[in-house]
Amino acid sequence: MCRRMNWIAAVIAGVLMAGGAQAATVKFEPGPDAQTQVQEAFILSEPGTVFEFAAGTFVFNQSLSLDVDGCAVRGAGMDKTILTFKDQDAGAEGLYITADNITMEDFAVEDTSNNAIKSNAANNIVYRRLRAEWTSGPKSTNGPYGFYPVSSQNVLIEDCVVRGASDAGVYVGQSEHVILRRNLAEFNVAGIEIENCHWADVYENTATRNTGGILVFDLPGLPVQKGRDVRVFDNKVLNNDTVNFAPEGNIVGNVPTGTGVMVMANSYVEIFNNEIDGNQTANIIISSYLSTSQKKEISPDYYPWPEHIHIHNNTIGGGGNNPMGPGGLAMAMLAGKPLPDIVWDGMFNPEKAVDGVLPKELGLSIHDNVKKGGGDVSFVDLDGNVAFQDPAKATLRRDIKAHAEPFKALVPVVIKGVK
Repeated sequence: MCRRMNWIAAVIAGVLMAGGAQAATVKFEPGPDAQTQVQEAFILSEPGTVFEFAAGTFVFNQSLSLDVDGCAVRGAGMDKTILTFKDQDAGAEGLYITADNITMEDFAVEDTSNNAIKSNAANNIVYRRLRAEWTSGPKSTNGPYGFYPVSSQNVLIEDCVVRGASDAGVYVGQSEHVILRRNLAEFNVAGIEIENCHWADVYENTATRNTGGILVFDLPGLPVQKGRDVRVFDNKVLNNDTVNFAPEGNIVGNVPTGTGVMVMANSYVEIFNNEIDGNQTANIIISSYLSTSQKKEISPDYYPWPEHIHIHNNTIGGGGNNPMGPGGLAMAMLAGKPLPDIVWDGMFNPEKAVDGVLPKELGLSIHDNVKKGGGDVSFVDLDGNVAFQDPAKATLRRDIKAHAEPFKALVPVVIKGVK
């Protein structure tokens, strides 16, 4: 007890000596008291404190939480400083942040029972050179999310690695002004997911060996609706082939194994300059929420149709040869195998149709994509407004040139202080 009180006193003294002008630094070494020392230091800290974790493995059996603004949490490297939660109580996060202006960098979080790192209503937050991993590989009992910022403004996630999440490796939800760049997501259900967000840039990431590579979703029942203005560019979305291991009832459980990029119910999404290859259900899927198997009631403020989707200047390789899951099999039943490179369920808001046809600016623009190895990029419109009522009456449309008129490029996301 005496040693513990002396340590707490030292932490307080370090904070007070900082005087507000110079950030206090609190250092941690691995050891049996790590749980108590770290959490108490987080509680006692003043704004601007820097928490430094030495190299080594820190063992925790409870969640760590930080609610003090302006702090930094740093390790010695994502493969050198490891925070393991393998003996954690069920349902707890690894690290839970509810403060603004937080930077986390250079450490790993392993084997949490729930999310690895979650930040909630934490504006101006940085996830940098972090690793989140469930070390036994893909399992439905793994935590759902690796990096999980929600309800925030100005989110930067860069140079991170995530493996084994039973929902999404890198997930940003209900947030504005988001940049995800240079991350590696593999062996998750969804590699990267942008959900119900406004103004997000997703670029220079690699999403491989997941169930689905990059997902841009808008779902009902969330505090932010009508996701829009998302750019997905300069990514590698390759060989996403891990069999879907999401727990039963999870919306990502509907993502067909072998999905490259999927847009559902978002508007103003631009997909360009990506390499998309080897995704054996389909390389690109554009879908309405109405074509999923979810039975959740839709509130009046939810808009279930994707609109103004711009797909251009991508290099698209092989794929579509082995559609999987109920969704993949349903698409293959309509369109045959292999499924085309770009699959649109064809569902749109009938109230916006003019003489039964959706205005071009609300539909798809597909141009200047290149087929890896030669040939043409293929496309199908599944005529979903009809097909999902009576498949026998659907009129499939495969003319990609009908969607060749370019849309205007979206504006890049800008976060102050981020280059």
